[in-house]
Amino acid sequence: MSEPVRERTVRWEDPMAGAAAGRAMAGIDYLRAIREGRIPPPPIAVLLGFRLAEVEEGAARFEVEPGEHHYNPIGVVHGGLLATVLDSALGCAVHSLLPAGQGYTTIDLTVHFVRPVKRDTSLLHATARALHRGAQLATAQGEVKDGAGRLYAHATSACLVLRG
Repeated sequence: MSEPVRERTVRWEDPMAGAAAGRAMAGIDYLRAIREGRIPPPPIAVLLGFRLAEVEEGAARFEVEPGEHHYNPIGVVHGGLLATVLDSALGCAVHSLLPAGQGYTTIDLTVHFVRPVKRDTSLLHATARALHRGAQLATAQGEVKDGAGRLYAHATSACLVLRG
């Protein structure tokens, strides 16, 4: 007897409306507006099921509940989930330092996976902090841990600061 097919429906709002609003706001204010629900989250966060939980100048924390829908062909959560949530946390740590009219794009991301994630792994926290913010380049470091403090991955990133 075969098991029923699993199904997942994803709905999101127009990401360009939020991006347009964000260009007129300092990075920290834009991220706080997303966290507080005044601006919708980006579609990637909705699709993968992670959320911005905390943001302050130079730091960000995301949460994600791993599930079966994140699995790869070998029966564990795909590393891309951790890489994506780390990329988001690292970028937001940098973005929180930028004035209105500036943005960023990741130009380098190095992730080290240290423990597999399964669907019964508890809520994961991706925390990041900016290490350096220059006129053109910013760097950040971060990690993914569970509620008991077990490390699952750590990463570093370099971001290009965009003007206008």
